[in-house]
Amino acid sequence: MRADLVPITSPPSPAGPVQTVSLAEVLGALSYALDLTEGQPPAHTLRSCAIGMRLAQELHLDAETRSALYYALLLKDAGCSSNSSPTAELFGSDEHVVKRELKITDWSRKHHAARYVFRTAGEGCSLAGRLRYVLKVAKGPADSINLFRIRCERGAGIARQLGFPELTASAIYALDEHWDGHGEPHGTRGEEIPLLARIANLAQTLDVFFQQGDVSQALAVIRARSGTWFDPKLVELTRGWVDDTDWWRALAGPQMMALVKAAEPDDRVLHIDGAGLTGVCQAFAEIIDAKSPYTFRHSSGVAAYALQVGEQLGMSAGELQRLYRAALLHDIGKLGVSNRILDKPGALTADERAAIQLHAGYTFEILTRVAAFAEFAAVAAQHHERLDGTGYPWRLSGEALTLEARIMAVADVYEALTADRPYRDGMSSAKALQILEHEAGVKVDADCVEALTKSVG
Repeated sequence: MRADLVPITSPPSPAGPVQTVSLAEVLGALSYALDLTEGQPPAHTLRSCAIGMRLAQELHLDAETRSALYYALLLKDAGCSSNSSPTAELFGSDEHVVKRELKITDWSRKHHAARYVFRTAGEGCSLAGRLRYVLKVAKGPADSINLFRIRCERGAGIARQLGFPELTASAIYALDEHWDGHGEPHGTRGEEIPLLARIANLAQTLDVFFQQGDVSQALAVIRARSGTWFDPKLVELTRGWVDDTDWWRALAGPQMMALVKAAEPDDRVLHIDGAGLTGVCQAFAEIIDAKSPYTFRHSSGVAAYALQVGEQLGMSAGELQRLYRAALLHDIGKLGVSNRILDKPGALTADERAAIQLHAGYTFEILTRVAAFAEFAAVAAQHHERLDGTGYPWRLSGEALTLEARIMAVADVYEALTADRPYRDGMSSAKALQILEHEAGVKVDADCVEALTKSVG
């Protein structure tokens, strides 16, 4: 892992000594966003990591291999947002439900797969509407396979972007392959599947069923799929786990991050500096923007505009760095909002508007889990607040809104207005600025609008 990751667009670095932070802590905290995207309960990724690392220990894997596995487990769902929109479109349902149900379905068996489709397709539709979606899924197996491929390729790409070894990337890519060759995306079988992918697949499945029931039931599922989904040798390693009550209790406890940090190989503990931390922010910005075809480059666009406005207003290098990172991650909470709402071409209902407004609060909850992001978590979450108190999530107004929050609001509105949306084409820069100037001093900060106009006008 490179400790000096260089972001594509780098804001000025603050003066003073370079501080480093634990990469595991950052990715572990951000993994809560990936759990949201997959419809999984909080800390699913962390529990999967702990389970996978126990398997690695019992296999006596060397430190380098265990390190590669460790980060594959933390990033196993890094590609999950990239198939959210096509999943929602194909099934006509909230993709979080579709993905969650898939995790508890033996989809390699046709009758199980059929029940899964009938259970999840066409959520909220009439019987006729549901049947149309069922037939759509049934007639398009290539579409379903492509959903796996999109996810696998993007997840492996994120790992490579962050500088992890190919062992990590290949584990993420082959995560959904099955021992008997009936997995996805390529039907790889047996020992042709990378060992780390075999471990990760078993680990995540064991956690899913651990959360569904008790330990005995979860281990029974793993044994039942030995030789089909899972490597029988790995399943055999779990036979003695049922009586390890202290370990299972810790796995279900509130201190999962401490358990996961302790599982990182002692001589392979990774730290990143300021540039590396910004690189992680940029990678997660791509994960966020992959959620919908209408938000392509939104986060990086908001970050670029916010940086320009901040420079115009004379912010310090340290302030600019915090602002840039906040802007990159401001929409991380949207990973918890269904694409049936985000991609809807028509007007939203009151319930749908309420659901989409939850994303700002999700952003705050996720970012406050990361110690290195705590200083800008509130700013990131306030991008929809307005000077007159009509914004959300906290209806702040006037002096309660910092300069950074005011900049975020202007940058977010401008990028959104100039980008295509499901219900309209993107506006010209002149038209977007005209709208902002009309709201200047009432809803958005006039100085920030003027600074943006100087930057892009």
